Parts: sequence; structure tokens; C-alpha cells
Amino acid sequence: MVKIIADSTCDLTKELVEAYEITIVPLHILLGDKEYRDGTEISPEDIYAWSDANRTTPKTSAASLEDVLEAMKKILDDQNEIIAFCISEQMSTNGNVLRMAAEELNAAEQVTVIDSRNLSTGIGHLVIEAALLAKQNKPRQEIVSYIEKIRPLVRASFVVDTLIYLHRGGRCSGLAAMAGGMLKLHPRIAVTDGVMNAGKKYRGKLSAVILNYVKDMETALRSAKEDRVFITHSGCDDEIVKEVSDYLKSLNHFKEIIVTRAGGVISSHCGPGTLGVLFIEKEY
Repeated sequence: MVKIIADSTCDLTKELVEAYEITIVPLHILLGDKEYRDGTEISPEDIYAWSDANRTTPKTSAASLEDVLEAMKKILDDQNEIIAFCISEQMSTNGNVLRMAAEELNAAEQVTVIDSRNLSTGIGHLVIEAALLAKQNKPRQEIVSYIEKIRPLVRASFVVDTLIYLHRGGRCSGLAAMAGGMLKLHPRIAVTDGVMNAGKKYRGKLSAVILNYVKDMETALRSAKEDRVFITHSGCDDEIVKEVSDYLKSLNHFKEIIVTRAGGVISSHCGPGTLGVLFIEKEY
């Protein structure tokens, strides 16, 4: 059988991970001289508090080779093959760690590492699609071919409440961050070919901004793959999340509307109040 591994940046809930039998390997978050495993040893709230107190963004690093070796060995010992997903290789070296582990276990022929070219539940979509096929006992190469076909169709974007965290992480100038705060600007960040790019800048109260951002995608949402849509956020008010969910329900298009909370790695770079709606375009 084929088993699925994903790194912690896929931002899938514990329930989804268990339901689809996915193995998660955690990236690491460094707060000064202390290191933590993403998703198990530190919360986004802890990260925000440390970041604000120290006026800097935590450093993040790939999963440890030891953690990946342990995860892979357990699966390979049961005579299974592996498809392993990593955050965009333009953002992290985690894909290399996955390959190194496969080679160290002399299992390069049994393991396929897929660069998601995405982040957060943009990866999560691909992981679930692969897991569904694995549950149907599809061969590894068939699953890989399908994932490579739909990978460019994943649409991942989000709007941020504050530019401070992107500035602290070196992804936005201090002047832009200051101006954004004064003018109440909330840029839309989209992932394209594995890289984050800033797009339309919304202005005003965050609740209105987020709803306008989602409504701007209505045409694309109505022609998206119907199976699921993710609402992924880094700590938004429940009312804002509900408004987005209600709007998506009103489209009468998606079979599932899944709300997930961004993990530590994603949250440390985008800051609190970030929300994204992520989906897969339909094949035509």
C-alpha cells in the first residue's frame, strides 16, 4: 500500500490527519536559543507573544532528519511505499530532508517526494487527494501523476491583518509596513509557482476586507472542484470566520467547507488575523 507523509505546514486538523491516515513530520520553530516542534510543542499564541516581546520573527527550519527517518522507517517496515509532501522548495529545504531520509534508509525506490509548490492547506488539498487515491489502493505512480496534474490548479491566497510580521521576516519593507498600518491596508498574498506575491490591497476594517476578498473570488469559487474548500486562519474572530463560511455555503457549490487553524510556521510569518480561502480549480 501507499502511505502519505506531509510536513506540518499543510495545516490539516488532527481529525483530518486521522481520517485520511496521514503521517505528519513537524518543522522546527526557533525562539531565540530554544527550538520547538511545530504543532506539538508550541502554539501560535506563544509565537505571537515572543515575537511581539522581541520585535522579531522566529526562525523556522526543516524537520529533523531523525524525525523523518523514524516516520519513514515505521511505514517501510510494514512493506508500504511512501509519497511525501513538502512545503514549496522555494520556501524551505524540507524536501531535501525527506530525500536524504529515503536515501539513508536505502528506500529511494519506494519513496516519492513531491514539492507541493505551495503552503498551508494549499498543500493540504494535495495531501488529501493523494490519501483518497491511496485508500483506493491505487499504485504510487498513478497517484503521483494525478497530483502533478492538479498541482498547478491549487489556488492558495490570503489577506493579512498586519504587515508587521511580514516585515519582521524580511518579506516587506519597514516603510511599507508602517504605511500599511497607518492606512489600514490589507494586501492579498497569493502563491504562484511556489512563491508568495502581493496583489490587490484592501483598505478598511478587517471583517469587511476579508469578506470583500472572498467575494472577489466568486467566479473562480463557483467553477472550483466541488469536493472541498478550506478556510484557514491564524487567529481570526469567530464571527469573521462564520461570515466567510456562511458566504461559501450560500454559493451552494462545495460538498465540504473545512475550517482549519494555521500552524506555528505559517502563523509566525503572517501574524494573527490572517485568513485565506483555498481551493482547487476544476479540470476542463
